[in-house]
Amino acid sequence: MVTGQFTSVSGIELVVAKVRAYIELLKVRLSLLVAFSCAFGYGLATQGRIDWIVLGMITLGGFLLSGASVTINQVIEKDLDKLMNRTMNRPLPTARLTVQEAMIFALICLAISIALLWVYTNPLTVMLSLVSMVLYSFVYTPLKRVGPIAVFVGAIPGALPPLLGWIAATGVISHEAMIIFGIQFIWQFPHFWAIAWVADEDYKKAGFKLLPSGGGKDLNTCIQIMVYTMCLIPLGLLPAFFGITGINSAIVATVCGVAFFGQTFSLMKTGSRQSALRIMFGSFLYLPIVQIAYLLDKVN
Repeated sequence: MVTGQFTSVSGIELVVAKVRAYIELLKVRLSLLVAFSCAFGYGLATQGRIDWIVLGMITLGGFLLSGASVTINQVIEKDLDKLMNRTMNRPLPTARLTVQEAMIFALICLAISIALLWVYTNPLTVMLSLVSMVLYSFVYTPLKRVGPIAVFVGAIPGALPPLLGWIAATGVISHEAMIIFGIQFIWQFPHFWAIAWVADEDYKKAGFKLLPSGGGKDLNTCIQIMVYTMCLIPLGLLPAFFGITGINSAIVATVCGVAFFGQTFSLMKTGSRQSALRIMFGSFLYLPIVQIAYLLDKVN
């Protein structure tokens, strides 16, 4: 009887461990950001006339699409992840999941995502979703060991979620859709480079070359981070200029843009990891705050 109880407990623990490993594959925080950006684009396009079922399905579809993409990324980089401190404890390097299990999981996530988007949106949204997945998993991933061009390529799928949300609501790629795509596209560069600066030693172990200017943590890289961050200030005003949103969100976007830009001066001055960390965390705050401001301005 006691032996049976221990066996039962061990079985439950094994199932729980597997579930946790699958959840880790999804990179939940990243996938939630993707899902939120999809919902943001949809909400902005509908002008307050939101179909909540469609919104929910788009959000879930975006989350699962991101989960499929990052899972395939981890399969491809399994051996490289073993070399880096920040990734060596992921499910595949630790053999908590096999490559076959991860690929089956990715295909299930992808299939559900595409099915949801096909039923609740339109063919253009589905097509661009597949383009996003292919670019991230099969183009950006191998390019990380080639050079900084990977950041440009990765910025495209990284900026597609709000565009997908807008197209899901309207069925067309309009200038409004390209504006919200452009803001998130430019945001990717200081975001990526701040992470690459912080994780530079780890990235070098895996042969990743994501920093500009020959991969150096130098003044040229600082200047490029500063320039792209500065570009977000006028870009943040475009939704108000084209009548997508109003003046209130323009003020919020400007304040956030100036604050984000201000963080780059410390990196220029010190070149320290701490300064890069502040830019990285600043990028995490900038995007959702500005997007929420746009949504609230639109609703009001």
